[in-house]
Amino acid sequence: MSIAFHYRTFRLALLVLLLCLTAGCASRGGAQASPDAIDLPRLMGTWHVVAHIPYFAERGHVAARYEYALRDADKVGVTYHYREGFAAPEEQREARASVKGDSGNREWTLWFVGVVPAKWRIVEVAPDYSWVLVDYPGRDMGWILARDTVMEDAQYQDLVKRARDHGINARQLVRVPQVPEQVGKPGFGEPKGP
Repeated sequence: MSIAFHYRTFRLALLVLLLCLTAGCASRGGAQASPDAIDLPRLMGTWHVVAHIPYFAERGHVAARYEYALRDADKVGVTYHYREGFAAPEEQREARASVKGDSGNREWTLWFVGVVPAKWRIVEVAPDYSWVLVDYPGRDMGWILARDTVMEDAQYQDLVKRARDHGINARQLVRVPQVPEQVGKPGFGEPKGP
């Protein structure tokens, strides 16, 4: 037997082994969370809306924030707080969310008013859970959320680039005023009221 025959046999055996390993991983992949799955309990708490692609339900809001509370292993209570101007009273909307576990806790279905479903997908989260990028799959909607009310411009520009890399139409992102001093500054949305 020649060395070439042994080399071909070795390559074929290695290819078969690689295919078997790949098939084994693929058959288990659907049932297991990915290694970069979202730590759902760690995601709970307050998230300030740093920027969003405006749509009718959030357009013109200031001091907007989401509060998440874990209700069950895959259920989240969602409260959206906002003002229509810094002199206006705070208002809120309640929702509940179902989290799709086999998505690595990244895909949520939110239910507003108990019957109106909305899709929510976490596309990236900071290693320290200080910011998160979210989109609505199949719709031109996106959010940049953060634990702090004010974000430095350099950090914001980095997150805009990351959002773009994830397919979010970053040109349409508008910053949400979180403090009165941000009203009227370039890139920030206009409040509905005073």
